[in-house]
Amino acid sequence: MKRTFFDRMKKAQFLAAILLILFFSYIGCGKAEKTTTSAGAIKPPIAKKIPRELTAHGQTRIDNYYWLNERGNPEVMEYLKAENAYRETIMAPTQELQEKLYGEIVGRIKQTDISVPYKDQGYYHYTRYEEGNEYPVYCRKKGSLDAEEEILLNVNEMAKGYDYFHVAGYSSSPKNDLIAYGVDTVSRRLYTLYFKDLATGQLLGDRILNTEGYAVWANDNKTVFYALKDTTTLRPFKIVKHVLGSDASEDKLIYTEEDETFNLGVGKTKSKKFLFIASMQTLSSEFRFLDAGNPDGEFRIVQPREKNLEYSMDHFHDKFYIQTNWKAKNFRLMETPVDNTSKENWKEVIPHREDVLLEEFEIFNDYLVLSERKNGLTQIRIIKWSDQSEHSIDFGEEAYLAYISMNPEIDTSLLRFGYSSLTTPNSVYDYDMSKREKTLLKREEVLGGFDPDNYFTERLYAVVRDGTKVPISLVYRKGLENDGSHPLLLYGYGSYGYSTDPAFSSDQLSLLDRGFVYAMAHIRGGSEMGRYWYEDGKLLNKKNT
Repeated sequence: MKRTFFDRMKKAQFLAAILLILFFSYIGCGKAEKTTTSAGAIKPPIAKKIPRELTAHGQTRIDNYYWLNERGNPEVMEYLKAENAYRETIMAPTQELQEKLYGEIVGRIKQTDISVPYKDQGYYHYTRYEEGNEYPVYCRKKGSLDAEEEILLNVNEMAKGYDYFHVAGYSSSPKNDLIAYGVDTVSRRLYTLYFKDLATGQLLGDRILNTEGYAVWANDNKTVFYALKDTTTLRPFKIVKHVLGSDASEDKLIYTEEDETFNLGVGKTKSKKFLFIASMQTLSSEFRFLDAGNPDGEFRIVQPREKNLEYSMDHFHDKFYIQTNWKAKNFRLMETPVDNTSKENWKEVIPHREDVLLEEFEIFNDYLVLSERKNGLTQIRIIKWSDQSEHSIDFGEEAYLAYISMNPEIDTSLLRFGYSSLTTPNSVYDYDMSKREKTLLKREEVLGGFDPDNYFTERLYAVVRDGTKVPISLVYRKGLENDGSHPLLLYGYGSYGYSTDPAFSSDQLSLLDRGFVYAMAHIRGGSEMGRYWYEDGKLLNKKNT
């Protein structure tokens, strides 16, 4: 969810950046005065007003434009076409610049690329992109990176004949002979589950409609659990069990989430010993678990849901490890016996701290890894189980994004993490937790002569109206005079507790190389400065964003 969310954020930043370039280039060249196709030469379409009374929470308001929600209304389509025609006419003088910018942006992207392989269940999994093809190729190699490549899914071949095609990903069965994956061909995020026999390359006859696109395997290699979606709201609200070879209409309903404010998900612990069902709401959560070796058993509740009680869990040895905000606004880590899981039995492992937000944890046989946020920046802390000695990874920059990456194996001393900054393209590292050494496995290649030494990044603070210091991450081309004469793109997002981290985007280079300063304000509503930062930017405090 995190990466998808940030993909949408980056797209929004990119669109804003391009519009700014066009605007400043447009007025800078005096084209608004010279062209006959100016804003005064064509009238913008005016949406008609049709008053609609909307009553909620005992209050009534008038929405004059509610009619624009009617997708099937021909008048709505006509109005949208008129808006597009107006935009095309007004933007016509910038067409040459638009094409130039598009060429720059696409020209920085390496068309042929491959992800860093990760090891899981004895296989190295990775994704390839080939020049001239739009979709990924999912692959694996058995035991060694020198082994022969096995193509699991070539989405380019699968997508032929479709205007839209998206694979939600895949999951390997415990014996590595089958995979499950979801396909959406209409862009509605309603996925059909398919199953593939990797020995023959053939699809099984099983088809399951309207799912979230992901199946979790029980340890018997034939039973999967999946989430069904409401076809209107797209809310995942049912967890269902399917046995391969059976008719999907006979699948057993395991759990229905009746509360419409909760979403459902299904997963498996890193130890692969337990399946779990997660019911998640903005400020409350509830988990159920089942022995993965007994798919016909009954799921049991970890801790019943309570208002404002959030928690998540994983398994290690004979305990569940639980990250929770119970009596801990910035979260803490607890442990509890598998056979006695209610919160009265939770024992503290990592205490709550007023100045540090616990965001994530990762368990290895010899180490506990914590992703924590302090002073707006992510820290990765490693604790050795045997003697509780600890250290943090040094990243060496003022403003950056660091995150725990794919770590499916538990019996290893290598931690896979990702790193980026406003001047450093996305990078993947392996960190040897015993030797305290990091190895760069891959850094995103930016074509077109990009040199990070040409740019400078820094972290500043702005004191806002109530005296709060808000961090701001800046990037600009070296040699630029800090005299206030340069155009600035200031970006900020503060909602839902999502933190906006200063990560690299090659799109921004089209701004920076034209003398722009790019600034990212880490405003309240996110969680950059902890849970307090989120709560100080929501509800009646929303004005602070």
